[in-house]
Amino acid sequence: MNIIVWLVVGGIIGWLASIIMRTDAQQGIFLNIIVGIVGAFIGGLVFSGGSINSSGLTLYSFLVSLLGAVVLLAIVNLFRRGSVR
Repeated sequence: MNIIVWLVVGGIIGWLASIIMRTDAQQGIFLNIIVGIVGAFIGGLVFSGGSINSSGLTLYSFLVSLLGAVVLLAIVNLFRRGSVR
């Protein structure tokens, strides 16, 4: 059941992060899921233990995961284009 929650919530988080960073047209659902899950991991590292990967699904863990996904997309944009949009 945890894997299904990761996939669904990770997809939603990745999709919202891609809308915030204006990269929505460049990536599909698979990359949205990857960005959401990896972003949740990054957010959990920055805000010790508050992501969807380590704790239950709360508003705080959702926001931490979303912030981690936005940071991940900013880093990817920095290396891809040379500047953050």
